[in-house]
Amino acid sequence: MKLLAEYSRKKDSFDFVDGIVLPLRGYAVESVYSYSLEEILSIVQNTEKEVFIKINKNLWNDDIEELKEILQTLDAYPIQGILFYDLAFLQIKKELQLSVPLVWAQTHMVNNYRTCDYYYDKGVEYALLGKEITLEEILEILEKSKISSIVEVVSKPSVAFSKRKLLTHYYQDMKKEKKSNLNILESVSNQSYQLQEDALGTHFFLDQVTNGTSVISSLYQKNCSYIYMKEYGLEDDFEELLKDTKEYIDGECKDSSYVKKYQKLGNSTNFFFQKTIYQVKKHEKN
Repeated sequence: MKLLAEYSRKKDSFDFVDGIVLPLRGYAVESVYSYSLEEILSIVQNTEKEVFIKINKNLWNDDIEELKEILQTLDAYPIQGILFYDLAFLQIKKELQLSVPLVWAQTHMVNNYRTCDYYYDKGVEYALLGKEITLEEILEILEKSKISSIVEVVSKPSVAFSKRKLLTHYYQDMKKEKKSNLNILESVSNQSYQLQEDALGTHFFLDQVTNGTSVISSLYQKNCSYIYMKEYGLEDDFEELLKDTKEYIDGECKDSSYVKKYQKLGNSTNFFFQKTIYQVKKHEKN
């Protein structure tokens, strides 16, 4: 099992990890920092780490030709994989005869082994599993699917993205000075969220760290290919977390003090131990 990291600020060196996820500016959503194509190519040429490129926005028709040029450029470099959302990637890779591996990253849709195998048979090598499924469901995918899985274990998870400029419209309606971020409290769940707006739209992040350090051992035992940690919200402790996690993995996840130490990240395990249940709300007739 390998350790992937995504950073919330510009980085030129990457310690303690096996690989890095680099969001491509203008084409990546659900990230707080992105890199230009030139910066990415420079990093690829100057690191021995595995490099995954995040290109996971829903594409417009006008994006296609430029994207083809970008993918052909990346294809000439040792890229470990490209995280994609839009299914146009499957056709583009086939049309251009690209060799770069693909990572199916359609958020909540990556939730069962049969669909993972469907995309594997279409030539997709990796799947970034959805954050809304339980550990039990993740382990089933690891056991039964042919695809190589990536599991996000520690992060302030992204929960939604809108192409609309929601904060711009909000501050205009409120006749207030525009800001690029906003904290909101959802009244039903009493859960806090962070909204951030950029050129692509509005990103929604859970204002709470998901602490999945306790599930890493189970993932290791099922031969999970990669675990994935994001720096956003953990900037002060992230390097230490990566160092300790790498040592934990290299020690075959047998050091119980690791999990105890990282209880300090909080007790939110998101959906690892809690199923998502949808219920139809009944309205009483007047």
